[in-house]
Amino acid sequence: MTDALADLSEVSVEFRAPGGSVLNRARVHALTKADVSVAPGETLGVVGESGCGKSTLVKVLVGLQQPTAGTVRLGGRDIWAMKTAERRRHIGRLVGMVFQDPATSLNRRLSVEQIIGDPLDVQKWRTPVERRARVGELMELVGLPGSARDALPSQMSGGQRQRVAIARALALEPPLLIADEPTSALDVSVRAQILNLLLDLRERLGLAMVFVSHDLQTVRRVSNRIVTMYLGRVVEELPAARVRDGRHPYTQALFSAAPGLLHPMRAIPLTGPVPSAVNPPSGCPFRTRCWRATELCATEMPPYATENDRRYRCFHPVTDPADLPRPVADPVQELNS
Repeated sequence: MTDALADLSEVSVEFRAPGGSVLNRARVHALTKADVSVAPGETLGVVGESGCGKSTLVKVLVGLQQPTAGTVRLGGRDIWAMKTAERRRHIGRLVGMVFQDPATSLNRRLSVEQIIGDPLDVQKWRTPVERRARVGELMELVGLPGSARDALPSQMSGGQRQRVAIARALALEPPLLIADEPTSALDVSVRAQILNLLLDLRERLGLAMVFVSHDLQTVRRVSNRIVTMYLGRVVEELPAARVRDGRHPYTQALFSAAPGLLHPMRAIPLTGPVPSAVNPPSGCPFRTRCWRATELCATEMPPYATENDRRYRCFHPVTDPADLPRPVADPVQELNS
């Protein structure tokens, strides 16, 4: 998209594998030719199992990780073509970040006022008096009482700390908010409160969001589009409302594992060896666990196939319920019958 707030084009990230010598050439392929874009006002959900590259994708988006290859554009500008100081200012004004665990993402020695006002001080936003007033506005925006100004993070509950983190992320009025597992470190009783707060802020401020979570039902509910990742690759991108009709076998398997009372899906068990990010399999990385894999899948990575408002990378997409694996027979049920 030419008008995208954030645009990743053919982005790859590799790390040296741990445990080897300096001469060890083994590399971890954290991201491989990822293409992702976020339009103004939309919410992009990012899903996939642990180790699929979600966190690396987030770090690339906020400029914390320089890609090995590819281009990262924020606000239409290549951030890695900028000088360091310019890049920090540009990212700071366009992107806000809410981390997974507020207990570790907030400086425990600073007060709430200092934490929320820190981005304003770093960017030299207006005058000190206006910065203090802005902190008060942000606290009210996220539902924090004015009496919490001088409190330390250790004196607050997990939900309150996450509200502080959200206020800090919104300090400079960024058009894009990135939420990396924003509710996973919280008690079940406050997860809904923080999620509802994020949704309310999205509507009131017209925010675009990148929402990363293991809670697949939540991602489906809050997102406009969903990106499915597997072993560092984007394997499918589709509207959240149509995720039950995912074309890629991994999308079907992933969402079949998510519990649902209204529209439950039959779980799809995956067999076969789990591939390594150090030595990924040839061709499609999912082929070692895919029930539809053929010899063709080992020859090359499938190109993107576009179908209306979705795209996917699969030689043998799921287009009919008959393409799903048959249910495994229950041996106990068979003995009783």
